[in-house]
Amino acid sequence: MKYQRSLCWIRRDLRLKDHVALSEACRLSHEVVVVFVFDTTLLDKLKDKKDRRVTFIHQSLRELDEKIHKKGSALVVLHGDPKKEIPRLAREIKAEAVFTNRDYEPAAKQRDQAVQTVCGSSGIAFHDFKDQVIFEGDELLTKSGTPFKVFTPYKKTWLTALNPAHRHNHSPKLNRLLSAKHLKDYSRDWSLKKLGFESAKLWLTAGESGAATRLKKFKPHLNQYEKTRDFPALPLGTSGLSVHLRFGTVSIRSLVRLAQDIPGTGAQTWLSELIWRDFYQMILDRFPHVTTGCFKPEYDAIQWPGSNKHFKAWCAGLTGFPLIDAAMRHFQQTGWMHNRLRMIVASFLTKDLLVSWRKGERWFADHLLDFDFAANNGGWQWCASTGCDAQPYFRVFNPVTQSKKFDPEGQFIREQLPELAGFPNKRIHWPQEATEEEQEQAGCIVGKDYPKPLVVHSRQRIQAIELFKQK
Repeated sequence: MKYQRSLCWIRRDLRLKDHVALSEACRLSHEVVVVFVFDTTLLDKLKDKKDRRVTFIHQSLRELDEKIHKKGSALVVLHGDPKKEIPRLAREIKAEAVFTNRDYEPAAKQRDQAVQTVCGSSGIAFHDFKDQVIFEGDELLTKSGTPFKVFTPYKKTWLTALNPAHRHNHSPKLNRLLSAKHLKDYSRDWSLKKLGFESAKLWLTAGESGAATRLKKFKPHLNQYEKTRDFPALPLGTSGLSVHLRFGTVSIRSLVRLAQDIPGTGAQTWLSELIWRDFYQMILDRFPHVTTGCFKPEYDAIQWPGSNKHFKAWCAGLTGFPLIDAAMRHFQQTGWMHNRLRMIVASFLTKDLLVSWRKGERWFADHLLDFDFAANNGGWQWCASTGCDAQPYFRVFNPVTQSKKFDPEGQFIREQLPELAGFPNKRIHWPQEATEEEQEQAGCIVGKDYPKPLVVHSRQRIQAIELFKQK
């Protein structure tokens, strides 16, 4: 053993299983204390006191605390600036080292560097590990030794480089957790009320157990993933694990192991989506300029002419395009959106309403339960045609065609827009074409009970293409 006592600082890895930092802390220390900090530098910026993300984190930590108590220890939960709280706690409990898993967002890297510096000044070691991705940094490079900018060759290299060590199950020796009797001074009230928040309703179960249950339900459907993943009305067409991946209530390695162990194109397609996640993390890490502008800087010059009135209608799900409105209203209710719908609504905002992708990115960042900067930024720039490996600017999703293709029976639309439920399948995707008699029979008058379309898609498509030509 190298250390008598260490801290394991958890952040977006709220689990005990397959946890690199915790495993290493337990391997190299006689005693380990697990700590989480509710970061006031982030929480103080949240306007909604029923923010679903805070509730998800809180519920996940409650479950984690129960599991740790069963091991005879206790989870230490602090409330403040981690740059101050982690070094202070380490000094107070006489920890000789801090173990944590790496985060690739620029602000997080600055935070961790600051913690490492302060700890170092007190003689406290700082160890960080790769945990939330399979490959990081410069582990995968092009033949010319530069970071990838295109997904397909990245994926090919990713699959070639993958070996058993990358999918290894890092199981911590939890008998190393420090006895709870030594942590009585830290058994403070960390209720949501104490943190200044209220409980929000979640569409899924939080915590490690919630992730395990969701994965168990999805596993029998994995072999059909390639065929079902684009249809939002299918409850298990996708894994629904994005929230759990974001907060680390499930490990990425466990999902890669599952995808590789199940034969068939369904599992291969799902694995490809997991590789996209790695790809966007790499892009954020290697090209941090995407945090403030376009991946392709030449597109920063585009002047998006879309109106704020149209942006607000998009946010509210009042555009007059049924699938767009259904997706946005479901988003309001849950804080989650099906991946196909994310692409469609992002394309609509940028290519039909001609509103800057930055406004859409920010709106999603404020409201997504599974908000991940890398994936959100990468996805929005892909749809807006400003990012790496992006949707070519001359390809513009037709929202009505997309609706007919991916919600053919109108099931998702009917679930989210009950005012349109009376329309037959041939009209529900574009009720504006319905006759007055058909509208009366459906109990929905367009322009009264449901808004008329904000724009004409064919015209907006031409304007969108011109924006990029004139950049």
